[in-house]
Amino acid sequence: MHPTTLLTTLLTLTLTTPASGALTWTLQKAANPTSDQASAYAAIEAAMKAAVAHYAKFSNASKTIRVYYAPGVPTAEASYNGDLRFGADRAYMTERTAMHEIAHTLGVGQTSEFDRRCAAGDWPSALPLLRSWDGASAKINCGGGHFWPYGLNYESEWSVTNGDRHVQLIDAMLKDGM
Repeated sequence: MHPTTLLTTLLTLTLTTPASGALTWTLQKAANPTSDQASAYAAIEAAMKAAVAHYAKFSNASKTIRVYYAPGVPTAEASYNGDLRFGADRAYMTERTAMHEIAHTLGVGQTSEFDRRCAAGDWPSALPLLRSWDGASAKINCGGGHFWPYGLNYESEWSVTNGDRHVQLIDAMLKDGM
């Protein structure tokens, strides 16, 4: 294959978008996408751009994220290694889902330190932040690799304010050693 053709092919396979913060992502794309893939890519790109921009407002978290369209995934999933996969259900190709999954790539539900801090309630930065919003009795609840409030675990939890608080809590959890 001619080097120019190879470069053009590689450029059409990925879209890399740096945020003003340190999160970067690449959507893995088929060279000749089907109409289903093209539609999914457009929705995923919009969700990821919005989510990464939201993170950039409140966090300097650093991660390289590899994003995939994987129709066999029921909703979406991500791991600490930076892989993030969206399934075929367009209802989950949203900013809220992307933000939630980015949190997994940063350590939520993925590290022993997250588990330890959850079990001990040991969040010296995140807990006071939560209490500044929700009152002195507020606590960070954890289970099944998730946290609440502000974990953005369901679409019904979405609002811009909740998205802002989600990122601020994730940033505080990272400062706490997650």
